[in-house]
Amino acid sequence: MASTDNAQAESTPAPSVDKKKLVAKAKPSNKPKKKELSPEEAKQDRLNKFKAAADIVHEALKILVNAAVEGASIQQLCTDGDAEIVKLTDALFNDPDEPIKKGNVNNVVSHFSPIPSDEHVPPPLAKGDVVKIQLGAHFDGYAAVQTETLIVGATAEAPAEGRQADVVKAAWHAAQIAVRQLKVDEKNWTITETVGKVAAQWDCMLSCEHTQGSIDGKKRIILNPTPEQRSGHEKATFAEGDVFGIDVLVSSGADGKVKPSEGRASVHQRVGGVNYQLKLKTSKALVDDVEKRFGNFPFNIRACEDEKRARVGILEGSRHGVFRPFEVTHSPKDTYVAAFMFTVLVTSEGPQLLSNPPVWYAPEKLKTEKELQDDDLKKLLSETVKVVPSPTLKAYKPKRKPRQRNKGNKDAETAEASESK
Repeated sequence: MASTDNAQAESTPAPSVDKKKLVAKAKPSNKPKKKELSPEEAKQDRLNKFKAAADIVHEALKILVNAAVEGASIQQLCTDGDAEIVKLTDALFNDPDEPIKKGNVNNVVSHFSPIPSDEHVPPPLAKGDVVKIQLGAHFDGYAAVQTETLIVGATAEAPAEGRQADVVKAAWHAAQIAVRQLKVDEKNWTITETVGKVAAQWDCMLSCEHTQGSIDGKKRIILNPTPEQRSGHEKATFAEGDVFGIDVLVSSGADGKVKPSEGRASVHQRVGGVNYQLKLKTSKALVDDVEKRFGNFPFNIRACEDEKRARVGILEGSRHGVFRPFEVTHSPKDTYVAAFMFTVLVTSEGPQLLSNPPVWYAPEKLKTEKELQDDDLKKLLSETVKVVPSPTLKAYKPKRKPRQRNKGNKDAETAEASESK
């Protein structure tokens, strides 16, 4: 995902100019001035950008869910997800914002987005696999992310059973309950306690506020925390206009513990506020490219023009805290992990979904012995959550020149050799 708000340009010495000729040739500009928005218009513009990004994500998600069938390639699904979001955003903007796509299967928890150069090629999808697909996009820094879990081959006529079905239903209920408690003046720890009732035997992950240029805001909701996590997170109160990503992962394991997987990370993030002066020219070029195209959003190294050169820059940058790798994590063998993520707007009338309804999930596709028993939680689930209406998309076609991406540097191999010493 790219951020057009973080573009930087290298300074070059200005050539000598004859000021008299410059004045003589100067003409009034016919370019219309950018209209200043009123507070109400600015509020609506922000909301429209969040929602437009959510609509793009949903359309791409439809294609990937339908393609996630027995025999499908995980790597190809990830590549197709990137391409689909670029195509859809390009229809609205000449300068498309970058996507991020991940596909995690069974006990792989998060951040798995394989690339062609990976040594170990993941096996094709098989019937009964629990597949988690996460897509994200943004317009002008306003991001929407959505995650959906499906079980390969499960249908209403032949529903999934066993632990696969249990974990998907548990994650769905936990996410739905969390969404419904995003109300003005509600506290983040209230959601923590309530969702804990649903996921008492499963481990859930962080959920963070979305601000412009970031999906990791200051207001955080931690689900099923350890004592250390509980003491390390501040209390926060939800306010009208807040946008949150409710990101719930549930494991079928007894303790919900996860650990890093072997192999190199393919998803990374530029760490905001860290301005360490890297030495290698290749590394400096990568930082400039990432800031212009992705800002502080996560990005896949697959999106870089030259993966070999990018690896060099990532290596040096990670050593000095400029980049943060998103390590692939997994739960124990023979366990399953399900995930759902929605982007939600806090309003005075209650929570409203910026994300669209799920593509795959339907209760009849899952046959489980466990159901929600708590009457208070059942009542909470019965509350209706509105979906924010889509904006008029033709309003998002500013006249901007297509972005010219930098070509690969010829010194990549030299830089890599220097870095390895």
